[in-house]
Amino acid sequence: MTANSQPKVGFVSLGCPKALVDSEQILTRLRIDGYGIAPSYADADLVVVNTCGFIDDAKAESIETIGEALQENGKVIVTGCLGAKPEEITAIHPSVLHVSGPQQFDLVLDSVHQHLPVAHDPFTDLIPEAKDAGPGIKLTPRHYAYLKISEGCNHKCSFCIIPSMRGKLVSRPLGMVMREAEQLVESGVRELLVISQDTSAYGVDTRYQRDWWRDREYQTRMTGLCEAMGELSRETGAWVRLHYVYPYPHVDDVIPLMRDGLILPYLDIPFQHGSPATLKRMRRPAASENNLERVNKWRAICPELTIRSTFIVGFPGETDQEFNELLDFIKAAQLDRVGCFQYSPVDGAVANQLDNPVPEQLKQERWDAFMQTQAEVSADRLQAKIGTHQQALIDAIDDGQAIARGHADAPEIDGQILIANADHLHPGDQVMVEIDGADEYDLYASLIE
Repeated sequence: MTANSQPKVGFVSLGCPKALVDSEQILTRLRIDGYGIAPSYADADLVVVNTCGFIDDAKAESIETIGEALQENGKVIVTGCLGAKPEEITAIHPSVLHVSGPQQFDLVLDSVHQHLPVAHDPFTDLIPEAKDAGPGIKLTPRHYAYLKISEGCNHKCSFCIIPSMRGKLVSRPLGMVMREAEQLVESGVRELLVISQDTSAYGVDTRYQRDWWRDREYQTRMTGLCEAMGELSRETGAWVRLHYVYPYPHVDDVIPLMRDGLILPYLDIPFQHGSPATLKRMRRPAASENNLERVNKWRAICPELTIRSTFIVGFPGETDQEFNELLDFIKAAQLDRVGCFQYSPVDGAVANQLDNPVPEQLKQERWDAFMQTQAEVSADRLQAKIGTHQQALIDAIDDGQAIARGHADAPEIDGQILIANADHLHPGDQVMVEIDGADEYDLYASLIE
């Protein structure tokens, strides 16, 4: 780096969409402070790695990435969830310049300033700091963005260590969230993906304090936020998709907004299991709720509702009966999109002390049985869409074919709608299509002229 050149920071973001939003905030602040963003290790004067530390595979990927950055660049700052236990990083990579935990943005910025200072410019240094940087740097395509409404979690699920890494629930004021949503839509975003650790718990920490947006008062809670987001969607046509929703009773109040087209008819609900006994050992919130009854009630109100979920098989103490209850649940619930993980111990989790661990071979057998059962459910639900008309959001164009998503498809985790003869379309376009075919994961469609 020459004396007058702009210092450049390389950035690697690992983990979930919530970590991606953290990365966007750090990058935005770096740009405001005068740093360029390098596209490769070789072009960077320093590298920041935002890590994930939730499960062993994620930890291993983070440690490997830090090592790669050190080898390729040599100057590395580490932040993120794995940074909550800095000794685990420095024991393997003692040459990292600094380690900080999740959401510790000021520490990251201070460390970058220390190890890669920006040269003083007597002209630009006189410019007042911007009060509003707009939507900032995005790491997603231009037409969709993640909107984080809170940080942390108050739950004490026995298999999870997120509260120890990210702290207790801290909800953002509703007015602040909505102003960011407006800025994103004004910048060209056509889909807002609402994320948090528990979207249903939004506002609990503030006792649902009232806030203002566009001269109207709302409660800082999930239902109030969805009402406001619905108004923004009505005005602009932007999609609003809810992630990480726990099945509390007040979720019922959001379903009419989905029926009326104000919020996408899509719920991402981490049920985790279908056996009440297993859910109790997991210490899951709403473990005593009748989730099947609730799902049926939601679909009665909004028949177009898509539900995606994640499950864990092989949790300590899971009996054959409990596993069969899980299979019965997914058959009866007819969930559209499902992910499944074999339980693995997470360092520091309470579940590590539970009796009767499930043998690895049995975990695999149960995972295979689960995935086979769910594949049949998913295939049937996709086949039922053949002949229907769907609104689709274009993500990309590849050799004359549009790669798109419908109301039922979140980016990167769900299926796609593949549209023939669509080379005149562009990413971010919203079109109507007729579904012509389906396979195990995706739909095939043609444009409705």
